[in-house]
Amino acid sequence: MNKIIHLISGPRNISTALMYSFAQRPDFKVMDEPFYAYYLAQVKDREPHPMEQEILEAMPHNHQTVLDQIHGLAATQNVFVKNMAHHCLDPEPSYMSHWQNVILIRDPKKLLQSFAKVIESPDLDAIGIKRAFELMEFFDREHIAYTVIESDELMVAPSIYLSQLCHTLDITFYPQMCQWPKGPIAADGIWAPYWYKNVHNSTGFAKPKTTEESGLWNPHLDDVYKQALPYYKKLKRKVLLNKKNHATKI
Repeated sequence: MNKIIHLISGPRNISTALMYSFAQRPDFKVMDEPFYAYYLAQVKDREPHPMEQEILEAMPHNHQTVLDQIHGLAATQNVFVKNMAHHCLDPEPSYMSHWQNVILIRDPKKLLQSFAKVIESPDLDAIGIKRAFELMEFFDREHIAYTVIESDELMVAPSIYLSQLCHTLDITFYPQMCQWPKGPIAADGIWAPYWYKNVHNSTGFAKPKTTEESGLWNPHLDDVYKQALPYYKKLKRKVLLNKKNHATKI
């Protein structure tokens, strides 16, 4: 079997931009949130999602069917799977032991400022940070390799950080990973019109924003932010640091 690089992210963590980055490689096929309909079908106590019924009609609801799709692709080519942490409902997903797992995190204040523009009142489960932490604990417990990366570390110097990530994953770094044509790609999920406007208007990774630049803070998000922060801090301890941003000054 070829490589399966499994990106575990929360929403609004630049996960789509990273998927676009891998889509520029000649040696990878990308998959956009293949477990989305499975998640929607299984989890009922949540905020409604844009195009929910269309997603449920277009994608498989069965977990094993999704795994079969991923492994079917990986039989003939390398695969990059963009996945949301909260779509990973299996408490002990042992199948991930054969994948190269990458956990992507972002400052939860910036995440929530962005996410609330589409889902107005998200709870802790909806932003995936707790589930990402639980998956990290599972990987540690089962001695499954993983890498934790952060969106701001990537955006401060994309070519350097992607080169570091590729080295960690034992794949060649391609400079074209840092740029892509404006507009959608064929692999986009059908929900792209609601979520991917910024990526469709981009041609590469933007510079990281401060929390002030990310927009006005809505106090109704305070509780979920306070709940998310401890998980973020624990994950952040394992983050791959961008060499440019953290180079020792002599």
